[in-house]
Amino acid sequence: MADYWQHFFFLLPMGVLAGIVSTTAGLASLVSYPALLAVGIPPLFANVTNTAALVMTGLGATVSSHKELGEHKKELIKILPFTLGGSVIGAWLLLAAPATTFEKAVPFFVLVAALLLLSQVNKNKHAELNLTREDNIEDDDHKPVYRVVVSIGITLVGMYCGYFGAAGGVLLLAILSATTTMPFASYNALKNLSLGGANLIATVIYMFSSHIYWGLVIPMGIGLFIGGWIGPHIVRIIPEKILKIIIAILAMGLAVDLFIKAYF
Repeated sequence: MADYWQHFFFLLPMGVLAGIVSTTAGLASLVSYPALLAVGIPPLFANVTNTAALVMTGLGATVSSHKELGEHKKELIKILPFTLGGSVIGAWLLLAAPATTFEKAVPFFVLVAALLLLSQVNKNKHAELNLTREDNIEDDDHKPVYRVVVSIGITLVGMYCGYFGAAGGVLLLAILSATTTMPFASYNALKNLSLGGANLIATVIYMFSSHIYWGLVIPMGIGLFIGGWIGPHIVRIIPEKILKIIIAILAMGLAVDLFIKAYF
């Protein structure tokens, strides 16, 4: 019992930090997953327990991002089915084939996401918002193929989050940054809710097919909810360019760390 309360008071603040990192940078795995490993949970069970706790991040961020989500309901409806569907496939794959082999590919996914996000640092959103009517018509001609490609990309991110999850938020941020003219705070809110939903779907699957340490989900989840609520407020204050640079640098660091763990 004493050990549980030690774990409780360790995981609660770690959850707050992870929630903030998750909802601002999409990098909760920098904090929450290692924290669960630190209290002695085996890697596979730490992965599924982390997924269950991360549902609370999406809930906290949703409460905090009510304005952004309300302004972009159509975009959310377009994104959500693909992240949820992908998550179902990813969760099933994790249970069918644990992530030991997949871990060798993860560092490269994270690195590509970081570089893609970094390439968007100087993207002029205002110029894109001021497209001429002719530009919009021309874009409409390419929408079917464009939508299919983007939808496939978002589905793959959902699969990745259901299967492994490290820096999944960065992957989705990179896609949305490259394919939307919304402000960062808006598509970051869509990312938070979408991945929260993906984590919820994966958690339901894990409940019946794996082992979740619910006693540790409680303190981690409380912290993640608090951090998830705080994160969107931070995003509204810090300039988009600075956020993208910080996220890209952190993601590159995570990619290096994952590469070392996978290959050495």
